[in-house]
Amino acid sequence: MSRPSVAELRPVVHPAGVKDRRSGEHWAGRLYMREVSLRVDRYLVTTRVTPNQLTYLMTLCGVLAAPALLVPGIWGAVLGVVMVQLYLLLDCVDGEVARWKKQFSLGGVYLDRVGAYLTDAAVLVGLGLRAADLWGSGRIDWLWAFLGTLAALGAILIKAETDLVGVARHQGGLPPVKEAASEPRSSGMALARRAASALKFHRLILGIEASLLILVLAIADQARGDLFFTRLGTAVLAGIAMVQTLLHLVSILASSRLK
Repeated sequence: MSRPSVAELRPVVHPAGVKDRRSGEHWAGRLYMREVSLRVDRYLVTTRVTPNQLTYLMTLCGVLAAPALLVPGIWGAVLGVVMVQLYLLLDCVDGEVARWKKQFSLGGVYLDRVGAYLTDAAVLVGLGLRAADLWGSGRIDWLWAFLGTLAALGAILIKAETDLVGVARHQGGLPPVKEAASEPRSSGMALARRAASALKFHRLILGIEASLLILVLAIADQARGDLFFTRLGTAVLAGIAMVQTLLHLVSILASSRLK
């Protein structure tokens, strides 16, 4: 079987609306990764590789960001970014291969969500362990590992709060939530949500953004000669995660998603 061209792949694997999904498409996918993934798809759609196998590999890459971040200095942060970018690439590729081969499954959707949970958590746990200075000559400060784990817990809880809306509606015999139902019924809550959306500080606890932030912090640490900025970033992300977990829960309860 000959390899399809990018032009042949595009209308099939990138149907209308894929890049415009409000919550289903990451900005990095729209900006560059969907174009990269198309080039990778050409070599995979003619093989026996299945979408679920790619999803397993995607999850492995995301989880490996944690040990990558334990490498001291800038190189550990670079490796972390590389692993997360590979995760993002495979996150695009698995769905695109599924569309081309028409191999769709609920198991694939489930595995994709598990991979997203684990990757976000792995990056933040890796950050905490990095801030604890495991390989340093001094005493390991486990406070930073705790804060990184706290940030990871918040990132997971936020995703769970969103996913559990669908579970609650299904168990209540209601159809999937519509986009308009996400808007809070209170004008004050709606204003707070728009402000948070404009600032986008909540995105810093997502694996892709967090890995890029960790690289910036590592460069700053290199210039300073210690882990001050990595530790500051760990504390800030833990705070954001806890606040966002509470605000997201309140936002869901104040909207019509559970009505």
